[in-house]
Amino acid sequence: MPIYEYRCQGCGRKFSLYWHTFSAAEADTPRCPRCGSENVTKLISRVRVVRSEEARLEALADPSTWGDLDENDPRSLARFMRRMTAELGEEVGDLGDEFHEVIERLEAGQTPEQIEKEMPGLAGSPEEEGGSESLDLD
Repeated sequence: MPIYEYRCQGCGRKFSLYWHTFSAAEADTPRCPRCGSENVTKLISRVRVVRSEEARLEALADPSTWGDLDENDPRSLARFMRRMTAELGEEVGDLGDEFHEVIERLEAGQTPEQIEKEMPGLAGSPEEEGGSESLDLD
């Protein structure tokens, strides 16, 4: 049951249509839901592959998939963290605003040590949990 994306040449709107069968998608003429025009162009959509949770976690655990990770480069750490959150999907929604702020700070070039100094209440800090003396973001 395909879903195709189109762009209307009349009003410029991008829209998706769900077809019940592939033959229906080829036989019928798509119409823009906004203006009703049949003058539409089919777009190339991103393909999404559904993987099990186990497969996603295995991909994260394999160092060969880490690509250009450089633990001494804050921007590289941020790219890796973004990839990690994309792999984990909805599960990272629970990480909260602090996690996303850390990524943004890394993308801006701040080191983990600078971030820890500027965000002393960061989850896992020694004062709150009696943990280690520094937050290891590497």
